[in-house]
Amino acid sequence: MANPFDLTDRVALVTGANTGLGQAIAVGLAQAGADIVAVGRSAPNETRAKVAAAGRKLTAIAADLGSTEPIDRIMADAGPIDILVNNAGIIRRADSAEFSEADWDAVMDTNLKVAFFLSQAVAKGWIAQGRGGKIIQVASMLSFQGGLRVPSYTASKSGLAGLTKALANEWAHLGINVNAIAPGYFVTNNTEALRADETRSRQILERIPAGRWGTPDDLAGVAVFLASRASDYMHGAVVAVDGGWLAR
Repeated sequence: MANPFDLTDRVALVTGANTGLGQAIAVGLAQAGADIVAVGRSAPNETRAKVAAAGRKLTAIAADLGSTEPIDRIMADAGPIDILVNNAGIIRRADSAEFSEADWDAVMDTNLKVAFFLSQAVAKGWIAQGRGGKIIQVASMLSFQGGLRVPSYTASKSGLAGLTKALANEWAHLGINVNAIAPGYFVTNNTEALRADETRSRQILERIPAGRWGTPDDLAGVAVFLASRASDYMHGAVVAVDGGWLAR
């Protein structure tokens, strides 16, 4: 039986692939055989080297995903793709009583609006070609919980979980799989403030049965699974990768 996790010669578009979770996902997909189209504001030089070490090719597309403006160009420059990973995201922290409209809009636009319209653009191409594909959204523990001082982030990631199910309902019969990964507390730029707060960091670790923060590499395996034919009968799932956080 052929390896159901094999991604040889597939092309995966990964947003925010220059660092952190996006980089780990891109490298994991490359190690499974995929070529990578990395979309983001900064050059993914380190990711490119890691993808090359896996024997695959990386194409970089510079784009600010704070708005839908670059989507048409991204699609034109990317060429045919088989897998979309909507990983790019931002966070703003402030008390809800003082949270600004500008911070609300910035987070919602990047984390939810662009993820939808990029998914739409990719799916339109697959539908026109009469073929399926894989869409992976990067959600969050705050797709399930409320969090503290991050109202727009929670709203966007809760919305992304709902969007994953909504798109799956419409596109599953077309052979388009839409699923999401919900990372727990990982060592990334977005959690730097939490990890720097000794009390908050200790409280978080006390609740994680695994007893540690996640590392970006912990996401690679589930991303490969959701991108491969091993997950062909999965639609609308939100898979928690959280060290047991939700089980506590």
